[in-house]
Amino acid sequence: MAKRTALRNSVLSALGRTYELRQEDLGSDAHLSAKGMTFETESWKIPGVGHLCVMQMKAFLGLMRMETVIVAPTDVDVPLFNLDWVKAFGTETQIAELYNMQLVPWPDECNDAFECARNQYADLPDAPAGEPHWYDDILYPCSLHKKGRGQTERMSNAAQDYLTTYVELLAAAPTCNPKKKAAKVQSFAERLFEEGGPAVNQVTKLFGKQTARRVILQHMYGVKESE
Repeated sequence: MAKRTALRNSVLSALGRTYELRQEDLGSDAHLSAKGMTFETESWKIPGVGHLCVMQMKAFLGLMRMETVIVAPTDVDVPLFNLDWVKAFGTETQIAELYNMQLVPWPDECNDAFECARNQYADLPDAPAGEPHWYDDILYPCSLHKKGRGQTERMSNAAQDYLTTYVELLAAAPTCNPKKKAAKVQSFAERLFEEGGPAVNQVTKLFGKQTARRVILQHMYGVKESE
């Protein structure tokens, strides 16, 4: 079983107060380890919402750690939600991203709620923008990207505020066509796998393309591929 972290517990508590979380059996994929890197993955079906995944990674004897939370909605028309926390040799990065997976336009007041949350952490240093990404066009501007040292509590609070705002959004979200919404999530997950990135490339290198595709599509984003 994955180590119980504060972020993991916050997500399960926040969603579990309103929704029934049905944990899925990931078999041997729940714990993957190679060359000093360990990935632990848990996922849940959230009836009426979609899919939840928590992934934790540890490397270099704990000097590098990562935790990722993904909520991939298929039953309500809200953005895909992603929380990432990384600590590498004392430097922390906190990311809270919302992706436009909308079937109908997202109301301005929803965007404003996250802008309000982001403005509370304007004092934290922004993470460098880096090179352009394929998903930049569907990433809502109210997303958060912070990086620094000695800001563990503030970064944790930022993640919690985004999570709270997102759960409140879910409660008021309109239902939608689940097949159309799931198709958008699948398209995102497949492109993420094909385009690659630091985490995707590392999992693929360590465990092979077949395992990486299964972990990313099925476990992280809840995509049910045909046999």
